[in-house]
Amino acid sequence: MTAVWILWAAVVIDLLIGDPRWLPHPVIGMGKAIRAVEKLIRSRTQSPAGLKRAGILLPLIVAGGSYAITLLLLMLCAFIHPWLAAGAEAVLIATTIAVKGLRDAGLEVYGHLRAGDLPAARRSLGMIVGRDTAHLDEPEIVRGTVETVAENIVDAVISPLLYALIGGAPLAMAYRAVNTLDSMVGYKNEKYEHIGWASARLDDVANWIPARLTAGLVAISAAMFSLPWRKSIAMVRRDARKHPSPNSGFPESAVAGALGIRLGGENSYQGIVSFRAYMGDPERALNAEDIRITTRLLLAASVIFTVIGTAVLAIVIAAGGGAWV
Repeated sequence: MTAVWILWAAVVIDLLIGDPRWLPHPVIGMGKAIRAVEKLIRSRTQSPAGLKRAGILLPLIVAGGSYAITLLLLMLCAFIHPWLAAGAEAVLIATTIAVKGLRDAGLEVYGHLRAGDLPAARRSLGMIVGRDTAHLDEPEIVRGTVETVAENIVDAVISPLLYALIGGAPLAMAYRAVNTLDSMVGYKNEKYEHIGWASARLDDVANWIPARLTAGLVAISAAMFSLPWRKSIAMVRRDARKHPSPNSGFPESAVAGALGIRLGGENSYQGIVSFRAYMGDPERALNAEDIRITTRLLLAASVIFTVIGTAVLAIVIAAGGGAWV
C-alpha cells in the first residue's frame, strides 16, 4: 500500500500538469516493449495454437516487467533518500492517471462546437476515438466525445488509482501496461485474435471492479450536481450489460442516465458500419453542453474516489499501527 499523501500528490500533479508532451512517458516505453516481444513471438511461431500459447507471454513480460522496473527504481531512490523515493512514487503514479488529459480532450471538442467549427471538432474527436469522424454532425460528435470520456473514467482514472492504493506505483504501472497491451493487441481480428487474447482478457479482469465502482461514483457525482442520480443507477441496471465490453457499459450507461440522453448507435470504422447497443433514454437531443457536464462528472468522480480511497487506506494503516501521513 502507498502512503495517503503520496496518492494525493499524484492526483494534484496530474491535475496541474497532466502529461506534458516534452516529458517522456512510460507508456511509450511500454509500447516499444510490446512491439519487440510481439515481433519475437511471431519470429518463432505463426500457427494459431502457437500464437495463442505465446500470447500469454505478452502480459507476463510487459506487465511483469513494468512492475519489476518500477519497484527497482523506487528501491534505488529509497537507498539514496526516503523522500526521493516518495517523490518519485508520486510522479510515477501521476503518469498512470489522466484526469487533466481526458478533461482537456473533451473540452477541446466542446470549445470547437461552441465556436461553430465542426471540421475542427471532428478532427479533435478523431484524435481520441477509433471511429470515422469526417462526416459526423454535431449530435454524433457530442455522442462520440461523451462516450469516450465516460468510458475512460475507468481505465484512465479509477483503475490506476485503485491499484496505486493497493500496491503503490509498481502495481499502478503494471495496470497501465495491461491497459496498453489491450489497446495495442487486444483486437478480435485476424492479426491479433490469437496473440492478443490473454492481454484482452486480463484487461477485462483488471477493470471489472473499477468499472462498477465508477458507475456508483458517477451517480454520486450526479447527485452533487443536482442531476437525476436515480436515473443513472436505473440505466446502469438496465443497459450496462448490453455493451460488447464487460466493463465499458457501466460508466457509459451511468452518464447517459445522469444526462437524460441516449448513447450508442451506429459507428463507422474505416468505412465499416457497426451498431452499438443503445444506453439511456432519448429524453432530449444531444448538445455540446453534455460534453462539459460529462467532464464535470469525470472530475467529481476522480476526487470522490480519492477521498474515499485514501480514507479507507488511512483507517487500514492506522489499524495496523502504522503512520499514514
